[in-house]
Amino acid sequence: QVQLVESGGGLVQAGGSLRLSCAASGDTFSIYGITWFRQAPGKEREFVAAITWSGGSTFYANSVKGRSTISRDDAKNTVSLQMNSLKPDDTAVYYCAARRRPVLSGRSNDYDYWGQGTQVTVST
Repeated sequence: QVQLVESGGGLVQAGGSLRLSCAASGDTFSIYGITWFRQAPGKEREFVAAITWSGGSTFYANSVKGRSTISRDDAKNTVSLQMNSLKPDDTAVYYCAARRRPVLSGRSNDYDYWGQGTQVTVST
């Protein structure tokens, strides 16, 4: 079993920055990859960024590419998402998810473990 806890969300002005963190515990050696998803009111949950647990590969949605960075810390049990130049359209609940199968996916149904989510609100 893997437990995931997100943190770092909050209220920021447009153009500002946030750093979201996903802390993993339990059987973390079973994790192949960590992916960030987000869900805004009235919209489907969408892929944001992904990283292999080894940190060797990263992937980004076109909507955040160039202004976001996903990374793994030295302890290999926390994944962060640095978001810069935030826009009101970035407002959503952000979730991290872990996958056991050794292939990354942008489909939320392919993930085995989920955190509780952290709210990001970007004001105009």
